[in-house]
Parts: sequence; structure tokens; C-alpha cells
Amino acid sequence: MDEKPKRRVRYKGTHPKNFSEKYKELDPEHYAKDIAKVISQGKTPAGMHRSICVDEIIEILKVTPGQTGYDATLGYGGHSLELLKRLTPGGKLYATDVDPFELPRTKERLSSYGYGEDVLLIRKMNFSGIDQIAAEAGPLNFVLADLGVSSMQIDNPERGFSFKTEGPLDLRLNPKSGISAAAFLKKVTAERLEELFIENSDEPYSEYISSAIISAIRRGKPIETTLHLRDIIADSLKFISEKIRNEEIKKSCQRCFQALRIEVNHEFEVLDSFLEKLPDALAPGGRVAILSFHSGEDRRVKKSFQHMFREGIYSEIAPDVIRPSAEECSTNPRAKSAKLRWAIKA
Repeated sequence: MDEKPKRRVRYKGTHPKNFSEKYKELDPEHYAKDIAKVISQGKTPAGMHRSICVDEIIEILKVTPGQTGYDATLGYGGHSLELLKRLTPGGKLYATDVDPFELPRTKERLSSYGYGEDVLLIRKMNFSGIDQIAAEAGPLNFVLADLGVSSMQIDNPERGFSFKTEGPLDLRLNPKSGISAAAFLKKVTAERLEELFIENSDEPYSEYISSAIISAIRRGKPIETTLHLRDIIADSLKFISEKIRNEEIKKSCQRCFQALRIEVNHEFEVLDSFLEKLPDALAPGGRVAILSFHSGEDRRVKKSFQHMFREGIYSEIAPDVIRPSAEECSTNPRAKSAKLRWAIKA
């Protein structure tokens, strides 16, 4: 057995608290027992992502050896690994993601399991390009899209996805493309920001929060960090009863960060394009499973499936939304908001 590497990061106290200090969690190959302990506590180890509804997705897609499939959102590769196990020998899995940092790590991770480019073909692009994948691969027997943000992105403060830790207010899935949330806030109007918070996250305090954000920027205090935005949201909600204020602030932070993330990544536009192109990419009898974590996403998936079912494009669709089991939610709290839907090409 390989000797464990020496600890490099020093930290205060008996346990590391900051993301960069969690040297065991960030090196799972050498600390398997420690990783298992973190997971057993219902937590996600730093730098990792725990795939959701794996059993349900495998049952829906019914992958068999020799098929050609597409994982539209590769992420950490947990779903892909299970799909690869079932379509080999003879099959191929195409996979896409836009994250320039996590993509090569996931490729290396899956390669270490023996899945090279002869079976796994990874492309750096968003999944609205499913038509390009189908043009290369041919008709797809199955498609999976997990619309959630990966834990690696949420937990790393340098990516600016979480209001719980200090980091740049970025929120881009691909930090090398488009503009950051901080840059977006500098140019948006209060009226548009209010609309965005309502449209993207049903924020009940959108008027107060958007006004406070724009007021701060006009006073020459641009919002560059995650905690600065969190503090402005908190200050704008001081009128709320003290009994429920902290919880309401937390919920508003979650919704506002989500709304900005959706905006800077054009997530709804990408999903709409994907859903429109999806049927043409599927082979007859081809199956699709889509896992969403936001009511706006789920509505789009539901309406698209229902419309195409009525048109005879899909022969069958999920009669109801599928939710993670109570057991999965208890061991992985991040699964609680997940919604799964499926369809079968006529």
C-alpha cells in the first residue's frame, strides 16, 4: 500500500475548516477511510461530488452493452462511471461540460478506471450542442442531463458560488467565458434585477434586495465578493421580525445567488435549446432522463415532454416527477431538491 503523503497545509484547531486546508478530503486516493467517514456523516467531501438518483437513472435508461449514449453534464463523472460499466464492451459514451478546471480532472479520474477515448469521448461545450454530438455519434440510445451545480464548484470559495465563504462574486460555470456576477451587477438596472430575482428564483423580497444592491453600487461600492453581497442582502431585510430574520436571510441569499448564477450562465436558454434539439438526437426507442434542482428548470422539462408526447414525438413520459428516496436525502442532504423526469422517443 502506498505511503500516505505528508500533511502540507497547516490550520488552527483540531480539524481543518477551510476548503484548501482539508488535505485528506482533497486527496481521496490516499485517505479512503477518512472519505468514507465524511460520507457516513451525511456530508460531501471537499472537492468531490456525490451523484444523485443513480439507481433510478440506471433503471430508466436501461443501458446495455454496445449502445451509444450521451452524458450532457459530465461534472465529477459519477453518473458516467455507472453508465460506462453497463455499455461496455462495444459501446460509446459521449460527455460534455463547460468547466475548464474540473473537466480534465474528471477525464483523468475515469481514465484511471480504464475508460479511455476508445469508449469515452469528452467534449468541452455546453449541452445545447447536443445536435453536434448526435452528428458525430449518430442516433443516441440514451441521454442523461443532471442540471445541478457540482459540489466541487459550490464548495470551492475561489469559484464564488457560495454565500457562506468569502470569494470572488463570479458564479460562472466557465470562468473563462462571459462576465462574472460582479460585472453583471455593475451594469444592470434596479428594475431588471428585481425582475430577474422573481423570474429566476421567486424571491419574495426582490424589490428590497435589488434596490439595496443598486444603491450600494451607485455610492461607489461595487459588489466584488460573495460575503459583500450576502451582507447587503442581510441589511436590506432588517425589517423582518427577529424571530425569523436569520432563516429568511439565508433563504434569500440562496435564491439570489441562484438567480444570478442562472443569469450569467444563460442556463434557461441553454436548457430550452437542448430540449428542442433532444428528440432529433435520439434513436427510435431512445431514452432520456433529466435531473433538475430548480422549479423553473423542472417546469421547462415537464412542459417540453408533455408537448412532445401530445405530438407523438415521445411514446411515453414520466407520469409524475420522481424524487430521491428518504434514505438518500438523509445521507446526502443536497439531494432534497432534486426532481427527475424521463421520456422515450417514439
